[in-house]
Amino acid sequence: GGSSNPVCPGKSDSVHFLHTPSYDETRLNQNAVEAMEALQVIVENGRNVREKRNISLRTPVKSVTVILRNPSANVVESINGPLKGYILSELNAWELVVVPKEKEHEWVTLSLTPNFNVLGKKLGKKMKDFKGFVTGLSHADAVAILEKGTLDFEGLTITAEDELISKLSFSREGSQWESTSTPEGDVVVAVDCTQDEAILSAGKSRELINAIQQLRKAAGLDLKDQVEVFFEEAAGITVVEDAVAGNMGAFEAKFQGAVPVPKKFAPEWSVVLRSDVVEIGGSKLEVSICRPSVAGRDGSTEDVRYFLSTLEPSKAEGESEMKITLDGKEVVLKRGVDYWVNTVAKLRDTKTVSWL
Repeated sequence: GGSSNPVCPGKSDSVHFLHTPSYDETRLNQNAVEAMEALQVIVENGRNVREKRNISLRTPVKSVTVILRNPSANVVESINGPLKGYILSELNAWELVVVPKEKEHEWVTLSLTPNFNVLGKKLGKKMKDFKGFVTGLSHADAVAILEKGTLDFEGLTITAEDELISKLSFSREGSQWESTSTPEGDVVVAVDCTQDEAILSAGKSRELINAIQQLRKAAGLDLKDQVEVFFEEAAGITVVEDAVAGNMGAFEAKFQGAVPVPKKFAPEWSVVLRSDVVEIGGSKLEVSICRPSVAGRDGSTEDVRYFLSTLEPSKAEGESEMKITLDGKEVVLKRGVDYWVNTVAKLRDTKTVSWL
């Protein structure tokens, strides 16, 4: 309230002082509702598939394939468009495929069964023969019957919509596939559960990202706060280093271009903000987040190392060289030769680490 912040209709100093608005069905965006309902079904069934194969959400899967029976154009466009990224994120998948109707037969089989509650009186003793006939239909024949809307059987006309129950079931061969479908059989979600080295490596990277985020949170850092990340594995073990090497893009995207590197490369003056011992891919290691610091040339004198330890990276970033006085003598330090803005920049320039 007050003259600088006057009270207006629908406005309050606190959300707790506002009444919940009355539900108005006319304001619903039916296209959005329809698309979100399809998204929820896909995500729920995709997670069920992961549980069936015991695949943690931290481990990515190669692809998720979705077969929808008679989806509207709005649903297909939404899933392939604005909702695609959300589904991929929720299921931690690399690819999402919505199978078009003309390719359904490559993935699923449409089966028909009698609606016994409706057909009992109509068929009587013919029910057993009818069941055998209708359940033995091919996918193409079942599709044709649904499109036509009726089925003729021994002089009787069977209505597809009311007197038959239709369901899609996954039929593609391959042990890498795991699937599930809705009880109504109108949506099938199949996941490629291949666990090759690329998938396992990406999963380890995601675990390391999670460990780093936990350390940032424990240190009370904001999203904008930059850090350097170092890790230390047991002697002779490179499980995490190999994972980082194969997934640098994921770290750069998540941490403003920063990439975790082995702790042995950290400057001696690096200040640890938080560290912890975690287990990733069956390997225990120490992960540390450190205040950003300038990196120096190996073999620098003690005086130069002391100077670099006091230098803020932001001041070093815009300079190609710096002139300092040590013991009464002017010393010129060149960027990319005597110092670097951070450790990753040094390792890249000197090619000390082949994968950077």
